Amino acid sequence: MFGNYLIGLREGLEASLVVCILVAYLVKTERRDALRPVWLGITIACAISLAFGAVLTFGTQALTFEAQELLGGSLSIVSVGLVTWMVFWMKRTARHLKGELHGKLDAALAMGTGALVATAFLAVGREGLETALFVWASVRASGEGSSAPLIGVLLGIATAIVLGWLFYRGALQINLAKFFKWTGGMLVVVAAGVLAYGVHDLQEARFLGGLSTRAFDISSAIPPDSWYGTLLKGVFNFQPDPTVLQLTVWALYLVPVLALFFAGSRRPAAPKVQPAGATRAG
Repeated sequence: MFGNYLIGLREGLEASLVVCILVAYLVKTERRDALRPVWLGITIACAISLAFGAVLTFGTQALTFEAQELLGGSLSIVSVGLVTWMVFWMKRTARHLKGELHGKLDAALAMGTGALVATAFLAVGREGLETALFVWASVRASGEGSSAPLIGVLLGIATAIVLGWLFYRGALQINLAKFFKWTGGMLVVVAAGVLAYGVHDLQEARFLGGLSTRAFDISSAIPPDSWYGTLLKGVFNFQPDPTVLQLTVWALYLVPVLALFFAGSRRPAAPKVQPAGATRAG
């Protein structure tokens, strides 16, 4: 549950911050008339993201076992690629996120209602689709047949909404650069497990070989159904008997990506971001 809670918190907070920055800017600039198209764009983005998640969840059930494994493994790898790009992008732009969104919103205000809907939709929709795909892949990897991973995601999203609301109301200050740096590093660890699981799916689909070639087997020391085996599985997608290919891909992803992600992090601490609604009238 914890690994998926982290995903829901991290991805949900990104979307929540985007929403509160857009809304607060319109309120501060006395353009409340533009709130309706912005909320419309946000609603459409959320609906499409939920529909995408539903298609992934229910649309694959009629497939054969090998087809399910092939599709699941492929989408797991795609989701890891998207999340990796996202954590690097957010690390680079967290300090300037508010200014970037304000600039896009100013341009949309000049163009009219349709542009406002599109700006809000694109700002939130990208986060929503990435979240839906990665959550689907992570839930599938960490607990097929169990509701705990999905509950973790929902709790993470709920926490993110509360934090976003507190940020908007001026009750919370967040150093975005530091927050996204550390949660991004933890998300890379989770993504490495999802990637290894995706490789295992492709091996079970007979798309990749080496399914019977185990790197090691410590199932007797860490039984998968034990509480600590379940904990390791849920947080890190740990498998006590990985194949050689799984372990190789996991290491080749995790080590260089973490090194690159934390490289150059020794910089002066970023000033705390002023809450989006701190200077709001009333």
